[in-house]
Amino acid sequence: MAITVYELIITGANVVSYRMEILDNFMTQFECMYTADQTKQLQEMTRNFLNKKDHSAEVINDLRTVLRFHEHRYYVMDDPLISDAEYDKLFKALEAIELAHPELITSQSPTQRVGSSLNQSFNTVQHIVPMLSLANSYNEDDLVDWDRKAREAAGIADIEYCIEPKFDGASISLIYENDVLTRGTTRGNGVEGEDITTNIRQVRSIPLSAAFSDFGVQQVEIRGEVMMSKKAFNRYNEMLAGLNLAPLANARNGASGSLRMKDPKEVAKRGLEAFLYNISYHTPTNDKEAVRKGQAFLDTHSGSLTLLWQLGFRSPEKEKVVVKGIKAVIDHVGEFEALRDDLPYEVDGMVIKVNDLELQEKLGMTTHHPRWAIAFKFKARQATSKLRSIEYQVGRTGSITPVAKIEPVQLAGVTVGSISLFNEDIIKDKDLMIGDTVLVERAGDVIPYIVKSLAELRTGKEQRVIFPTSCPVCATRLFKEEGEAVWRCVNIECPAQVVEKMIHFVSKNAMDIKSFGEANIRKFYELGLLKDIPGIYKLDYGAVSKLEGFGKKSITNLQEAIETSKNQPLNRLIFGLGIRFVGETTAKVLSNKVHHLLDLQNYTVEQLQQLEDIGVKVAGSIVHFFQNQQNGLMLRELEALGVKMTNEKRAVVHEGALTGKNFLFTGTLNKLKRSEAEELVEQKGGKLLGSVSSKLNYLVVGDDAGSKFEKAKKINTIRIINEDEFLSLVQA
Repeated sequence: MAITVYELIITGANVVSYRMEILDNFMTQFECMYTADQTKQLQEMTRNFLNKKDHSAEVINDLRTVLRFHEHRYYVMDDPLISDAEYDKLFKALEAIELAHPELITSQSPTQRVGSSLNQSFNTVQHIVPMLSLANSYNEDDLVDWDRKAREAAGIADIEYCIEPKFDGASISLIYENDVLTRGTTRGNGVEGEDITTNIRQVRSIPLSAAFSDFGVQQVEIRGEVMMSKKAFNRYNEMLAGLNLAPLANARNGASGSLRMKDPKEVAKRGLEAFLYNISYHTPTNDKEAVRKGQAFLDTHSGSLTLLWQLGFRSPEKEKVVVKGIKAVIDHVGEFEALRDDLPYEVDGMVIKVNDLELQEKLGMTTHHPRWAIAFKFKARQATSKLRSIEYQVGRTGSITPVAKIEPVQLAGVTVGSISLFNEDIIKDKDLMIGDTVLVERAGDVIPYIVKSLAELRTGKEQRVIFPTSCPVCATRLFKEEGEAVWRCVNIECPAQVVEKMIHFVSKNAMDIKSFGEANIRKFYELGLLKDIPGIYKLDYGAVSKLEGFGKKSITNLQEAIETSKNQPLNRLIFGLGIRFVGETTAKVLSNKVHHLLDLQNYTVEQLQQLEDIGVKVAGSIVHFFQNQQNGLMLRELEALGVKMTNEKRAVVHEGALTGKNFLFTGTLNKLKRSEAEELVEQKGGKLLGSVSSKLNYLVVGDDAGSKFEKAKKINTIRIINEDEFLSLVQA
């Protein structure tokens, strides 16, 4: 479900509505790329993957899709739906498949990049040094194994480590030049972040100037975390309660949401503070004496924290501990975990870093995380509550999701009142009854779920859960396909489905109608201004202008965004139609196969199965969609309204500098993105292969080349070249 200017998700199903008075201060568009139904489907896929020990190569695309979804939830929405431990399990499963099948590795894989996509409401700027994720550990064995690898790589018997809390806030990067704060950014995708300098200046614990030049530093990039303390969080919620407004869900969302506010004065009201915990980059001044003075601090990580503290930053100077050897690390994190509830701020673990910065440089990093640091995550939090009722939500494809309504309970800093139960089988497997006392957990301090019912506490007044046989919105009889766990409403005119389909249609990765988020869709539908997808292009702007909050500029922006969407590429339109099982990749495959969208009405299941990555289930869904008479009428109406239905295929290059040559890329390129390099190959008449074989003519090798490089070296006919040699070929 999208987060908009009107709504904020606490869990997969518990939405807190915010009053317009306070949300006027938020940006005009903050919308998730996934609809509620997609979220539910991807969560179901997530659970299926997590419940399996081994994964075959056939599931690699689905696994990547799930990982990208959770990256988006974590890095863009600040609203993760799984724990870090569960994410790591999925990530390692993908790594294992790619290790066994290196020919399946693509530049778009989550293992080949840092971070995730960006929210585009602020200008994006590039970090001086990429903000990498940290590898996670959950037990002593993980720490011991990490220490062993570090010692072997360093060639020493014991390593000195600096240990500090893992703060649960919103990551930021600050740049100071000539002692003055010049820029503040969000983490973004790890390479680029959103410029939030004006809002950063409202955080009083961040100095507007600091005497770095006294220590020989001219320019410096600092990493940290913006947070709301427990006291500030409670104080702000008390203020909201006094205004009869809904409280914030948790301190982390309160901090990250604040950084995206439009009005800096409102940011100041949140009482934010920032912990600065890493100097990622610095350049020296010409004052050699000052440089020598600074070097005494900048040789070690702990020294850099002391320097930041002395310069007026809230670094973890008082929380840090420097120890030698992994046993001392393990002892300390155990002691600190026992104290976490007494801290004035939320932490979800500890970060262990190699203290010597020269040794950090030697250990280096992967494309995903530094080898010189690791996060130790604390154990999951648990609490008991009462199961009061179960509500049923209807998704875009008619899926019925049961949502447990429990007595609100504080769990790891969050008030939990709703928990997704995914499907009927979960209710049966956990033997849930209305009135049960249930054990609730937030694994990794993230998504809440019901661990079990405490049957021994039943009084006899509990009631059996009776799953509905008809749609809770339109009363149509529900249907469940053989082999599936989900019940569905098959009425495509069901109001709940209609609204969810429109929300998906206008979303970022579909038709990308920027001024038309979920809240507006729901509002216009309820007011009778919108009833279906074609209605988006027949909107009565005069009626909209009479609504509160829709001035002349807003109307103009909305109208321009809707008109612009008419010329979106065909693959975006196909994805926007919300055909079950058809994601972005499959939409591209379909669009490249046809000249006009309605050509797909003539395809059979067998013909569709001949296309790349389309199996019988996906093919059947596509055929079902295009054979539906109502869908056909909708598509013809969209075309009559000016929506482009044709595919402007790129002209095929028959002759070029690379004609007749097959290419494959491996590793990280420095001058081009992988997609740009592959585009150049096709523009110059060459072809791209997916794996190393005797058919391959050129393997282009970048940094950190993988197993493709080793395999190619064994085939004499393959020419192995670097990026510069590739560019020379292209320009020939």
